[in-house]
Amino acid sequence: MGVYAISVAAELVGTGQQNLRLYERKGLLTPERTDGGTRRYSERNLATLRRIGVLLDEGLNLAGVKLVLELEAENRGLSEDNRGLAEDNEGLREDNRGLRKDLKRARGGRDRVTPAPQKAPQNRNMD
Repeated sequence: MGVYAISVAAELVGTGQQNLRLYERKGLLTPERTDGGTRRYSERNLATLRRIGVLLDEGLNLAGVKLVLELEAENRGLSEDNRGLAEDNEGLREDNRGLRKDLKRARGGRDRVTPAPQKAPQNRNMD
């Protein structure tokens, strides 16, 4: 995965270096920095910059772009959580199927337990 200086990153996404600095000031992205403070843009940063360009072309202002980027990031996180929960759910279903089989074997193959007959309540006189 490459890292790019600001001049190369700006050229790759078709914008000016001043725009990249502005996007950083507005909190739209945070490139890595060298020990000397030079910005280094990753492939992920370039993807974000391209997305910013699309959103700006669609008429959003920078505040709107920031909100969309935040919501998209949150949505990705929720989607990942959902996938994990779906996997957990499938594991629990498998466990449940296994427990049902064990219970059926323990009951001698019967699917249901026959309830014990209930005694009729006895009236007790407390005189």
